[in-house]
Amino acid sequence: MFTPLSKSTVNLNQLNNVQPLETNTVPQLKKQESPSLFHPHKLPTAIIYCEANFAKVDGKTANGLVRHSQNYRILSVIDSHCAGLDSGQVLDNAPNNIPVVANITQAMIHAQTTPDYFIYGIAPSSGLLTNEDKDIILNAMSLKMNIINGLHEFLNDDPTFIASSKNNRVSILDIRKPNTKHQLHTFTGDIHSVDCPRIAVMGTDCALGKRTTATILANALQKRGLKVVMIATGQTGIMQGAPYSVALDAVPSQFCAGELESVIVKAYQVEKPDIIIIEGQGALSHPAFSTSSFILRGSCPTGVILQHAPKRQHRIDFPNMPMPTPATEINLIETFADTKVIGITLNHQDMTTDEVLTFIDGYSKQFDIPVTDALSQPIAQLLHIVKQAYPQINDKLANTE
Repeated sequence: MFTPLSKSTVNLNQLNNVQPLETNTVPQLKKQESPSLFHPHKLPTAIIYCEANFAKVDGKTANGLVRHSQNYRILSVIDSHCAGLDSGQVLDNAPNNIPVVANITQAMIHAQTTPDYFIYGIAPSSGLLTNEDKDIILNAMSLKMNIINGLHEFLNDDPTFIASSKNNRVSILDIRKPNTKHQLHTFTGDIHSVDCPRIAVMGTDCALGKRTTATILANALQKRGLKVVMIATGQTGIMQGAPYSVALDAVPSQFCAGELESVIVKAYQVEKPDIIIIEGQGALSHPAFSTSSFILRGSCPTGVILQHAPKRQHRIDFPNMPMPTPATEINLIETFADTKVIGITLNHQDMTTDEVLTFIDGYSKQFDIPVTDALSQPIAQLLHIVKQAYPQINDKLANTE
């Protein structure tokens, strides 16, 4: 934990310059249970930088932290393109009293004091910072904020940021920086000693909402009396505060399966859970990413939930690569690993409510497995996927409902 910093007070007269919150035209979603697995009390405060990307694909880190954060109390999101709006309204048409502001000055005014952390909330496909981004982060450090960085570019290796950290007496946390090689694990097969269901939430593309679906499912199961562990495999889940996690895309390939196996085995031994949910990454069929294969190898899931965006025409950032169908992805997953796809969840990108319901009905009949949309449909539909696949879990849930 960081050492508490002295706070710099903002002139309250400047609060008059902050634009009032407005409503927007995000389609109405069905009221949903909070995806939070935790109920934190006093947490370090944070603002999130997501200029021009909030509620978009590359803003998935900011989007995830606004929806759920165990580690930080999010005060505001910086994005001048939707400044003045409520971040929950922008994301899910469900106000959360976390405003979107135009710049760091307005974020400080809204906070009325110096936030503990400045979180870089954009996840560009390059994994690198622009020079403008670096200047903005250095400015935040000069304002005495600690930095959370989830990119592949490690600020703790940059002499400029090292000097700024020392001069301003603030810390930098590079989320994706892996352990040294002598601390990494290779695969052992110990995963087969984990005697509880392990569900991996996989997908047909990156930036589909796999983490969000996994979090909502884990939370719903926990609220109904089960002991649940969710394993985070990317930077956003780690920032959100998942106790058991590994940033797989930053681990050397020789150790990826072993690192994930080690985290799952440890979680099983310590927590004795009824069920383990593993966050997926990318897609097994996507040639640009390899983490899906390591997730299947390292977790040896007993079941897979497949996330798919029916109206998405091509892979994110790859306009010449058409999206796969659920059928081809299911076949690939079940051929590659000794597992079964037990359900499908939808990303309702560019879809009306009627279209969501049509695809749910069509896929349910085509694949003879439960289908739902974790964000817009009743939580019972998501739970039904688990109930149908695991009768022992069904019995435990029946005793709590």
